[in-house]
Amino acid sequence: MTQSYRTRIIQIVRRERIVRPRDLEAKGIPREHLLRLMRQGIVHRTGRGVYELADLSPTEHHSLAVVAKETPNAVICLLSALRFHDLTTQHPAEVWVGIHVRARRPKISTVRFRTVRYSEATFKSGVGIHRVEGVPVKVFSVAKTVADCFKYRRKIGLDVAIEALREALGGRRATVAEITRQAQMNRVWRMMRPYLEALA
Repeated sequence: MTQSYRTRIIQIVRRERIVRPRDLEAKGIPREHLLRLMRQGIVHRTGRGVYELADLSPTEHHSLAVVAKETPNAVICLLSALRFHDLTTQHPAEVWVGIHVRARRPKISTVRFRTVRYSEATFKSGVGIHRVEGVPVKVFSVAKTVADCFKYRRKIGLDVAIEALREALGGRRATVAEITRQAQMNRVWRMMRPYLEALA
């Protein structure tokens, strides 16, 4: 391996944090150079086709970046989205991943995860893209996440949904109108309304 390939790969992985062989091939670097760096202990494999520099420390949301790299069409939802937006005291043991109702269940090899299926309309609504460790990560917005918590209250608990609503309104992270719109789309407006009126 030439020094130029070695230097370029290290620069790319340091900048992007998480790479796949095809990311390097798109830049004209054959994948075998990445594998050589792995054998030398400079890069390590953290999952199926996912590589990182061995000397980088993961951030708090590292698992979200890994999920996004392995499953770019998925959206971080429910407890994981609450944690990302700092709306809960919960520390989910698995990454909550939203997928389209007709999508195949993703294969994520590095982290524990739980899937939630969304209809066409609700899957496209309220999606924000955030950069985590250089990786674009899709995360549902605060208002969308709060409405989802009420919709899936049997999965996560009504107390968690109420806490999320309180934090979102109290911290001015979402408006009543934004939450109402998402609640109506999720068809939970009638059951959410008393809580919203009490906290607004």
